[in-house]
Amino acid sequence: MLVLLASIFVVHIATVIMLFVSTIANVWVVSDSGEESVGLWKNCTIGGCADLSYAGEDALKAVQAFTILSIIFSVISLVVFVFQLFTMEKGNRFFLSGATMLVCWLCVMVGASIYTHHYANSSKNQYVESHHGYSFILTWICFCFSFIIGILYLVLRKK
Repeated sequence: MLVLLASIFVVHIATVIMLFVSTIANVWVVSDSGEESVGLWKNCTIGGCADLSYAGEDALKAVQAFTILSIIFSVISLVVFVFQLFTMEKGNRFFLSGATMLVCWLCVMVGASIYTHHYANSSKNQYVESHHGYSFILTWICFCFSFIIGILYLVLRKK
């Protein structure tokens, strides 16, 4: 049981780190030449980074908000899990940390889905030939991890 809790804790920390990286890095879409990339905040080329031409769109603001909310809920869930680990009575489940992690999962899903629909394969990314960057892929990996962690928190009992 201790090994399972420790491994869930490690995966949870990895998920928080990946959420930070995917939100901060400007590598959601990369040109096939590899010299230009687009993120949630900036459009970067070899010469430097500039603001996005569509930075004022509501869809992009929603993606930014949901990715930030996912980080917040993931960190809250981690803190609640550690708190419950040391204060909860034996036999109880980690409902609060599981529910908070599932809210994080929902935020990741909504943010990544909006970005996928509006920007991932559209003409707005300014590159005729492009592919998804590591930030986009990390976000979808965090989507899977946050769901698995949330369900495991709901199922586990403190022994």
